[in-house]
Amino acid sequence: MRYLLIAAAILGALVLLVLAIGWSLPVQHTAASEVTINTAVGPLYNLITDVERYPQWRRSVERTERLPDSAGKTRFREVGSNGTILYEVESAEPNRRIITRIADRSLPFGGSWTYELIPRGDSTTLRITENGEVYNPLFRFVSRFVMGHTRTIDAYLRDVAQHFDSAKDPKLTR
Repeated sequence: MRYLLIAAAILGALVLLVLAIGWSLPVQHTAASEVTINTAVGPLYNLITDVERYPQWRRSVERTERLPDSAGKTRFREVGSNGTILYEVESAEPNRRIITRIADRSLPFGGSWTYELIPRGDSTTLRITENGEVYNPLFRFVSRFVMGHTRTIDAYLRDVAQHFDSAKDPKLTR
């Protein structure tokens, strides 16, 4: 019984330590990653903005649903390994830049992704910058120290690169 109490105390102390570290981390963070893809800007922009086709090339997306616009902004919902997330397109400059934002305030995280398309001759560099917010201190700890802030960005970039290049391990840079 004594060892059980000691184990419970150690486990409780670890949970408190993780929560304390999570509370000490900032709610907001910025993370970025990029990849150069062997395609022109136009086809890449079309792929990114065609949300109905996401399940065809994004491994983490099971289905998408286009929703009615709200205040002039395009809205869509993704369902997949990251759960169900409602997004809205804040702005779009064709073949140049797109900014999407998580529009669901009930999630333990939020923020925006800025997609920048940079022409490089016959190729295009896709840079994604996340201005994220993680509200729950436990999830902040996990996001920072276990998953890493660029994990979702990197998975997205790999899926894009594989769609165009069939590259198994594209070179991502931060």
